Amino acid sequence: MRLKPGALLRFYSLCGILMQVAATKNKVRGSQGQFPLTQNVTVVEGGTANLTCRVDQNDNTSLQWSNPAQQTLYFDDKKALRDNRIELVRASWHELSISVSDVSLSDEGQYTCSLFTMPVKTSKAFLTVLGVPEKPQITGFTSPVMEGERMQLTCKTSGSKPAADIRWFKNDKEVKDVKYLKEEDANRKTFTVSSTLDFLADRNDDGAVVSCRVDHESLNSTPQIAMQVLEIHYTPLVKIISSNSWPEEGQSIILTCESKGKPVPEPVLWTKDGGELPDPERMVVNGRVLSISFLNKTDNGTYRCEAKNPIGRNSTEYVLIVHDPNALAGQTGPDHALIGGIVAVVVFVTLCSIILLGRYLARHKGTYLTNEAKGAEDAPDADTAIINAEGSQVNAEEKKEYFI
Repeated sequence: MRLKPGALLRFYSLCGILMQVAATKNKVRGSQGQFPLTQNVTVVEGGTANLTCRVDQNDNTSLQWSNPAQQTLYFDDKKALRDNRIELVRASWHELSISVSDVSLSDEGQYTCSLFTMPVKTSKAFLTVLGVPEKPQITGFTSPVMEGERMQLTCKTSGSKPAADIRWFKNDKEVKDVKYLKEEDANRKTFTVSSTLDFLADRNDDGAVVSCRVDHESLNSTPQIAMQVLEIHYTPLVKIISSNSWPEEGQSIILTCESKGKPVPEPVLWTKDGGELPDPERMVVNGRVLSISFLNKTDNGTYRCEAKNPIGRNSTEYVLIVHDPNALAGQTGPDHALIGGIVAVVVFVTLCSIILLGRYLARHKGTYLTNEAKGAEDAPDADTAIINAEGSQVNAEEKKEYFI
């Protein structure tokens, strides 16, 4: 059968449409495995952010970067937005990378990479901009501070995002008991942070270095620090040091009055027993030192050293006792006297014992019967034995013995 020319044209047209549809379906089917890959980026304010979009497989399909306002930044290698901070890093069928320099807080947001397949496929990358805290400042310090007064030092920093952390140190030792306050800035993006250190001024804090340290992730482990050296004024602290722990007559002694205060105390005042020094010729004052030569018993007493400065005054005392060197040497005699006393007692006891023994022997001098006399075995002594023998035995006189 022979087709008419019109029918043949319609047939060829239908074949072309079918082939075009099949090609489109193949292209779509081949693009289904493609998907853009992106990563979130964090950058410090003022730095440079690099945005990269990659596709593993791509059949000449275009890539595009858009900002949070959905403005096109780059379409393949063609720049679409007039912003000198935005530059092309790399453009290929598999990658589209751009950079944003001098990043500001307003650049923060969600950026979109689009792959123009059917349908269009996208991937999101969130750009986080860190606000750098300003250099901290310490306020509230007035110099000088009197001992016992309350001090309130405040450390403050602005512009941090997120809010910075503040820590206090005194001579490199961290102080924990502090107050912390966080406030949102007018731009509603950054924060102002302040911290207050509250304590009573003490003389031990004079010259101490108080530091306020600001830690933040944008500082790359290098904190910002503000320092303040404390100046505390306090009344003098007085102490007397003696050069001789056992002063004797004829010797000399030096008494040194150590006084520490701020401001530096004026020259000290030496007194004895509440009055002036009685012998200026032997008692010489040179600054804070009192020298006494040729000591004697009249120098015994209470010596007072007084120091003062504009804050106040303070004093301390030293009791001087001058010893007799001869009496000190005689203190070794009691040992010999004690030994002599003990010997005398021993001799005395021995003599008494000899005398008592002699008297005992004298009282028992006389006669006694020998063992042959009757009753001698039962008698308690010689006289009783003789008496017993005389009463019961004739011729006892013949058996009586005498002894001296």
